[in-house]
Amino acid sequence: MGLLDLEKHYAFYGAYHANPVNILIHMVFVWPILFTALMPWHFVDLPLFSNRFGLAVAVVYGLFYVSLDKKAGTLAAVMCLLCWVGASWVSELLGPSLAWKVALASQVFCWTGQFIGHGVFEKRAPALLDNLSQAFLMAPFFVLLEALEKFLEYEPYQGFRAKVRTKVAAEIRAWKEKKPKKTS
Repeated sequence: MGLLDLEKHYAFYGAYHANPVNILIHMVFVWPILFTALMPWHFVDLPLFSNRFGLAVAVVYGLFYVSLDKKAGTLAAVMCLLCWVGASWVSELLGPSLAWKVALASQVFCWTGQFIGHGVFEKRAPALLDNLSQAFLMAPFFVLLEALEKFLEYEPYQGFRAKVRTKVAAEIRAWKEKKPKKTS
Protein backbone atom coordinates (compact mmCIF):
# COMPACT_ATOMS: atom_id res chain seq x y z
CA MET A 1 0.00 0.00 0.00
CA GLY A 2 1.61 3.26 -1.14
CA LEU A 3 1.97 5.94 1.51
CA LEU A 4 0.04 8.48 -0.60
CA ASP A 5 -2.64 6.10 -1.92
CA LEU A 6 -5.65 7.83 -0.38
CA GLU A 7 -8.17 5.40 -1.84
CA LYS A 8 -6.51 2.31 -0.36
CA HIS A 9 -5.80 3.88 3.03
CA TYR A 10 -9.32 5.28 3.33
CA ALA A 11 -10.81 1.90 2.37
CA PHE A 12 -8.66 0.22 5.02
CA TYR A 13 -9.89 2.79 7.55
CA GLY A 14 -13.50 2.34 6.37
CA ALA A 15 -13.35 -1.42 6.88
CA TYR A 16 -12.67 -0.79 10.58
CA HIS A 17 -15.24 2.00 10.86
CA ALA A 18 -18.51 0.83 9.33
CA ASN A 19 -20.81 1.16 12.35
CA PRO A 20 -22.45 4.62 12.57
CA VAL A 21 -22.05 4.84 16.36
CA ASN A 22 -18.36 3.96 16.14
CA ILE A 23 -17.93 6.51 13.36
CA LEU A 24 -19.55 9.19 15.53
CA ILE A 25 -17.35 8.24 18.49
CA HIS A 26 -14.27 8.66 16.30
CA MET A 27 -15.49 11.98 14.93
CA VAL A 28 -15.86 13.24 18.49
CA PHE A 29 -12.63 11.83 19.98
CA VAL A 30 -9.90 11.76 17.30
CA TRP A 31 -9.17 15.48 17.04
CA PRO A 32 -9.08 15.95 20.84
CA ILE A 33 -6.47 13.17 20.92
CA LEU A 34 -4.29 15.16 18.52
CA PHE A 35 -4.94 18.39 20.46
CA THR A 36 -4.03 16.92 23.83
CA ALA A 37 -1.06 15.01 22.39
CA LEU A 38 0.42 18.38 21.42
CA MET A 39 -0.04 19.89 24.90
CA PRO A 40 2.95 18.33 26.72
CA TRP A 41 5.30 19.23 23.86
CA HIS A 42 4.79 22.87 24.74
CA PHE A 43 7.08 22.35 27.73
CA VAL A 44 9.73 20.20 26.06
CA ASP A 45 12.76 22.19 24.97
CA LEU A 46 14.58 20.25 22.25
CA PRO A 47 17.56 21.48 20.25
CA LEU A 48 16.37 23.22 17.07
CA PHE A 49 12.77 23.34 18.28
CA SER A 50 12.78 25.44 21.48
CA ASN A 51 9.26 24.58 22.67
CA ARG A 52 8.08 24.24 19.07
CA PHE A 53 8.18 20.47 18.59
CA GLY A 54 4.36 20.47 18.61
CA LEU A 55 4.45 22.94 15.73
CA ALA A 56 6.79 20.64 13.80
CA VAL A 57 4.39 17.73 14.37
CA ALA A 58 1.41 19.84 13.25
CA VAL A 59 3.27 20.98 10.12
CA VAL A 60 4.32 17.43 9.19
CA TYR A 61 0.76 16.18 9.67
CA GLY A 62 -0.62 19.10 7.66
CA LEU A 63 1.81 18.65 4.78
CA PHE A 64 1.05 14.95 4.67
CA TYR A 65 -2.70 15.64 4.54
CA VAL A 66 -2.26 18.17 1.72
CA SER A 67 -0.26 15.57 -0.20
CA LEU A 68 -3.20 13.15 0.10
CA ASP A 69 -5.83 15.66 -1.09
CA LYS A 70 -5.31 19.36 -1.76
CA LYS A 71 -8.72 20.69 -0.63
CA ALA A 72 -9.55 18.53 2.40
CA GLY A 73 -5.84 18.33 3.22
CA THR A 74 -5.55 22.10 3.37
CA LEU A 75 -8.49 22.27 5.77
CA ALA A 76 -6.91 19.50 7.86
CA ALA A 77 -3.56 21.33 7.83
CA VAL A 78 -5.23 24.49 9.13
CA MET A 79 -6.97 22.42 11.81
CA CYS A 80 -3.61 20.89 12.81
CA LEU A 81 -2.07 24.33 13.19
CA LEU A 82 -5.09 25.50 15.18
CA CYS A 83 -4.69 22.45 17.43
CA TRP A 84 -1.07 23.42 18.03
CA VAL A 85 -1.98 27.05 18.78
CA GLY A 86 -4.82 25.97 21.08
CA ALA A 87 -2.78 23.27 22.79
CA SER A 88 0.08 25.70 23.39
CA TRP A 89 -2.27 28.34 24.75
CA VAL A 90 -4.08 25.91 27.07
CA SER A 91 -0.76 24.43 28.23
CA GLU A 92 0.66 27.85 28.99
CA LEU A 93 -2.53 28.77 30.85
CA LEU A 94 -2.54 25.57 32.94
CA GLY A 95 1.17 25.31 33.58
CA PRO A 96 3.29 22.19 33.14
CA SER A 97 1.94 20.02 35.94
CA LEU A 98 -1.75 20.54 35.27
CA ALA A 99 -1.34 20.53 31.48
CA TRP A 100 0.29 17.08 31.61
CA LYS A 101 -2.52 15.79 33.85
CA VAL A 102 -5.25 17.22 31.60
CA ALA A 103 -3.55 15.81 28.51
CA LEU A 104 -3.16 12.37 30.09
CA ALA A 105 -6.75 12.27 31.38
CA SER A 106 -8.05 13.38 27.98
CA GLN A 107 -5.97 10.75 26.18
CA VAL A 108 -7.24 7.98 28.47
CA PHE A 109 -10.85 9.14 28.12
CA CYS A 110 -10.75 9.53 24.32
CA TRP A 111 -8.87 6.30 23.64
CA THR A 112 -11.20 4.41 25.97
CA GLY A 113 -14.18 5.81 24.08
CA GLN A 114 -12.72 4.62 20.80
CA PHE A 115 -11.96 1.14 22.15
CA ILE A 116 -15.55 0.92 23.41
CA GLY A 117 -16.73 2.00 19.95
CA HIS A 118 -14.78 -0.82 18.36
CA GLY A 119 -15.62 -3.49 20.94
CA VAL A 120 -19.27 -2.72 21.56
CA PHE A 121 -20.48 -1.26 18.26
CA GLU A 122 -18.02 -2.27 15.54
CA LYS A 123 -17.32 -5.67 17.11
CA ARG A 124 -13.86 -5.54 15.58
CA ALA A 125 -10.44 -4.73 16.97
CA PRO A 126 -9.22 -1.22 16.11
CA ALA A 127 -7.08 -0.66 13.01
CA LEU A 128 -4.10 0.37 15.16
CA LEU A 129 -3.49 -3.30 15.87
CA ASP A 130 -2.92 -3.86 12.13
CA ASN A 131 -1.57 -0.47 11.05
CA LEU A 132 -0.17 2.04 13.56
CA SER A 133 0.06 4.87 11.03
CA GLN A 134 -3.72 4.67 10.60
CA ALA A 135 -4.22 5.36 14.29
CA PHE A 136 -1.66 8.07 14.80
CA LEU A 137 -1.14 9.81 11.48
CA MET A 138 -4.16 9.27 9.29
CA ALA A 139 -7.09 9.11 11.71
CA PRO A 140 -7.52 12.91 12.09
CA PHE A 141 -7.60 13.36 8.32
CA PHE A 142 -9.94 10.43 7.79
CA VAL A 143 -12.53 11.55 10.33
CA LEU A 144 -12.47 15.01 8.72
CA LEU A 145 -12.81 13.47 5.26
CA GLU A 146 -15.66 11.32 6.53
CA ALA A 147 -17.46 14.38 7.93
CA LEU A 148 -16.94 16.33 4.70
CA GLU A 149 -18.26 13.38 2.72
CA LYS A 150 -21.28 12.86 4.97
CA PHE A 151 -22.33 16.47 5.50
CA LEU A 152 -21.10 18.21 2.34
CA GLU A 153 -20.98 15.27 -0.10
CA TYR A 154 -17.31 16.01 -0.70
CA GLU A 155 -15.19 13.67 -2.80
CA PRO A 156 -11.47 14.17 -3.50
CA TYR A 157 -12.29 13.23 -7.10
CA GLN A 158 -15.35 12.00 -8.95
CA GLY A 159 -16.08 8.35 -8.23
CA PHE A 160 -13.89 8.25 -5.10
CA ARG A 161 -16.77 7.33 -2.76
CA ALA A 162 -17.99 4.47 -4.96
CA LYS A 163 -14.49 3.02 -5.39
CA VAL A 164 -13.83 3.21 -1.66
CA ARG A 165 -17.18 1.62 -0.74
CA THR A 166 -16.43 -1.30 -3.07
CA LYS A 167 -13.02 -1.78 -1.45
CA VAL A 168 -14.48 -1.46 2.06
CA ALA A 169 -17.08 -4.14 1.30
CA ALA A 170 -14.33 -6.43 -0.02
CA GLU A 171 -12.13 -5.80 3.05
CA ILE A 172 -15.01 -6.54 5.44
CA ARG A 173 -15.95 -9.67 3.49
CA ALA A 174 -12.33 -10.90 3.61
CA TRP A 175 -12.12 -10.18 7.35
CA LYS A 176 -15.35 -12.09 8.04
CA GLU A 177 -14.13 -15.05 6.00
CA LYS A 178 -10.83 -15.11 7.91
CA LYS A 179 -12.50 -14.67 11.31
CA PRO A 180 -12.79 -17.93 13.26
CA LYS A 181 -16.31 -19.30 13.25
CA LYS A 182 -18.03 -19.76 16.62
CA THR A 183 -19.16 -23.30 17.30
CA SER A 184 -22.18 -23.93 19.41
